[in-house]
Amino acid sequence: MTTTEQSEKLAEEARRGQEAFDRHVRTKLRPEDDGKFVAVDIQSGDYEIDADDYQATERLLARIPEARIWLFCVGQPTTYRIVRLASGGAA
Repeated sequence: MTTTEQSEKLAEEARRGQEAFDRHVRTKLRPEDDGKFVAVDIQSGDYEIDADDYQATERLLARIPEARIWLFCVGQPTTYRIVRLASGGAA
């Protein structure tokens, strides 16, 4: 698979993840979910919410072992962010 094909596949996964989140999760979120992680199966729309990303994904995988998971952090534009420090390390 070429880099372009991989990028296209990832973009499609992201689109499907956003669509599943919008359709199955967004309207069910409560104010207290802000900052929590949502692991959503892009195939079924099933999801788990937890303050711990690992716990959310593990619970979803326990229910749906073949889940194709897209992870969100409620109220944040991105789930994770990599910061390059002046010394060259990551935080």
